[in-house]
Amino acid sequence: MTALSRLVHGPLDRLERLGNRLPHPSLLFLWLCGLVLLASMLAQALGLSARHPLTGEVILARSLASREGLAWWLEHAVTNFTGFAPVGTVLVAMLGIGVAERSGLLGTALRALVLRAPTALLSSAVVLSGVLSSLAADAGYVVLIPLAGLLFQAAGRSPMLGLAAAFAGVSGGYSANLVLTPLDAMLAGISTEAVQLVTADYRVAVTGNYYFLLASTALVTLVGTWVTERVLAPRLDHEATTAPAAQGLSEAEGRGLRAAGLVSLAGLGLLLWATLPADGLLRGDQGQLVDSPLLNGSVVLLALYATLAGIAYGRASGQLRGSRAWVEAMEGSMAGMAGYLVLMFFAAQFVHAFGWSRLGSIAAVAGASALAQLEPGPTGLLLGLVLVSAVINLVIGSAAAKWALMAPIFIPMLYLLGLSPEAAQMAYRIGDSTTNLITPLMPYFGVVVAFFQRHDPRAGVGTLMTLMLPYSLALLLAWSALLVLWMGLDWPLGPGVSALSVLP
Repeated sequence: MTALSRLVHGPLDRLERLGNRLPHPSLLFLWLCGLVLLASMLAQALGLSARHPLTGEVILARSLASREGLAWWLEHAVTNFTGFAPVGTVLVAMLGIGVAERSGLLGTALRALVLRAPTALLSSAVVLSGVLSSLAADAGYVVLIPLAGLLFQAAGRSPMLGLAAAFAGVSGGYSANLVLTPLDAMLAGISTEAVQLVTADYRVAVTGNYYFLLASTALVTLVGTWVTERVLAPRLDHEATTAPAAQGLSEAEGRGLRAAGLVSLAGLGLLLWATLPADGLLRGDQGQLVDSPLLNGSVVLLALYATLAGIAYGRASGQLRGSRAWVEAMEGSMAGMAGYLVLMFFAAQFVHAFGWSRLGSIAAVAGASALAQLEPGPTGLLLGLVLVSAVINLVIGSAAAKWALMAPIFIPMLYLLGLSPEAAQMAYRIGDSTTNLITPLMPYFGVVVAFFQRHDPRAGVGTLMTLMLPYSLALLLAWSALLVLWMGLDWPLGPGVSALSVLP
């Protein structure tokens, strides 16, 4: 074991044992509901209140254990869940992405991207493919990571290096992409619910972080490539042995990709036709793109495109046979969402109970007042949230679970201090992604360890953490620096979205 491995192995092992003692995320939110119940009783008994800085209204805490609170919970438990913003948007997106994934389109497209990359650009292609794979996380972890090891080995390089580069892209770049993903819809929905604790009409668009995510895709690719070639390659490549080249695409897979490409070109043409003219069908009432059907319906458009491309690939490749195959692919995708739905039910109860009790609003006002006295500035606030998110991610693995827990506190607080919900959401995503690589609580961490052990039976948790720690630290520093630059230049985070909030 190297000196670096010995340095981090003990603390991370202790952190792993601590994290393993946490309950299932759904149970965690159930316990939090009980905690809110007790806290609301105590807050009402003490007469806890705050004055809203925008309206001057006095906000009084309400007890969920009161007659009024019990009635509210019984009457709204169902609508708390069915009206919870992250539920509908993610399910609609997954209908289409499920077809694209189960037809084999996503996995084949990732393989094609990596296989056709020049040898000199192999590391960059692997990292970039990993970043893009967040459109369907399973394809990245299950298909790309083991494939990258074989590709590096076939090129006479260490397969461990290929595995590390792919894992850095898939997991470290989870919050970057060139296209919108279900994660964008999921987080935007949670952010909307949180900001409405202080301003009822604010809606966080799925595209709220899109411009920053485009830049982040390039950043993660560059940083991941640099760490791979300059930090890890000198240690690992001297142990490499050449192996037979990884298997290329079959004739059926090639036909499928060509068919999906034709659908993509047709879809792009229709999209341009509907958006380029000033009176385009997908523009707003005044011809604007902000708050237009294009952006507001982006999840539906994504699902429709993924469905059509998946069907085209499946029919041409023979993976989807019969008229019912694509419907069954959607059904299979929905079956895989069972755990997410259970988690969202309890998360919705917690978020709405936290809001109804007014504890969220009172905490936001009090926290905003305390932070304002410290005067850390907008950039300092966001960097603080990046670090908090990075630390919490070491003990709570689910991105949705963490944000559902943190958003009702941080978004209203930062909004009252002049930072938009989209800025808070982006800061959270940076912290969450950068420590995905070194937390054993990440759902696929054990799977990646097994991939490493195929090439080195001695590899274990400490080996993986040692290899991934340079990626984690480099991404945390570089991504935070990009956020500081973005704030300093006041560039929009997404279409019509500033990092600074405009208080009514």
